Amino acid sequence: MSTHVEIARLLPAWEHFRQATDISPIRNEAHYLRMVAMLEALLDEAVGDEQHSAMGLVDIVGDLIEDYEADQPPLAEASGMDAMAFLMEQHELTPGDLPEIGNEGEVLDILGGRRELDIHQLRALGKRFGVSPATFV
Repeated sequence: MSTHVEIARLLPAWEHFRQATDISPIRNEAHYLRMVAMLEALLDEAVGDEQHSAMGLVDIVGDLIEDYEADQPPLAEASGMDAMAFLMEQHELTPGDLPEIGNEGEVLDILGGRRELDIHQLRALGKRFGVSPATFV
């Protein structure tokens, strides 16, 4: 079979595949998020089986994600208090909504850097937000 014939058969199949899956080089954040969701779905499908047929797509989609991330500017370092403030904002919480940390004044002192979290507070925040307590260190 000549290369011309293979290409003639390959290109329509590729176009159909690309349209059905959206798998292509990632150019923007929306496409990136779709590819991350696809990667997670493929990994769920494979259930840790390295021989699963989905693993070929895991490699391809993972490489596309890696390439996109490599071209993005690095994220600024965030402090534990930045993480706490961000999560409070995302969950629409006020300092008074965290009794497991302390009263409103204590939470404001923590957010303001005038007081540090103790191990019990770190664990409580981790549990509340479903993240590692180290997030807030």
